[in-house]
Amino acid sequence: MVVGIDPGLADTGYAVLETGGPSGPRVVEAGLLKTEPGRPLAQRLAVLHRGLAGLFQAYPAEAVAVEELYTAYRHPRTALLMAHARGVVLLAAAQQGMPVYHYPPARVKRALTGNGRAGKRQVQRMVQQLLVLRSLPEPDHVADALALALCHHLASEAGEVAG
Repeated sequence: MVVGIDPGLADTGYAVLETGGPSGPRVVEAGLLKTEPGRPLAQRLAVLHRGLAGLFQAYPAEAVAVEELYTAYRHPRTALLMAHARGVVLLAAAQQGMPVYHYPPARVKRALTGNGRAGKRQVQRMVQQLLVLRSLPEPDHVADALALALCHHLASEAGEVAG
């Protein structure tokens, strides 16, 4: 099992994939962990931690795949808030003894589409195709979490797992 996490303070996308089946990876669960805007940062992070801890307890996976932070954010405050949320993801995974693997967005796109600069829709279409979904995965944070989990699964099969 692989858990993909797309961290964010307002919405954190998650996806749990079963990867050991004969017919390829399948979605076990996917969704959003939401925090309430306007609440103090510490309270929002605590809510996120509780949600992640519950998720990781319910689905003890071999790996957690999370988006690597990059420094080209147009809005530095957004980057800082995402870093806080990402730190909570790392903490919750460590508390459950689950290894975390970090993937830059370009690597995820390249793994799924062959193009590190692929657009969001192109990535969503590949996620839909690889997981045999009836429709494009939505919302974006869930689609990204599915893409991260798939990227890790494909990297594991190819022996190219990120650290």
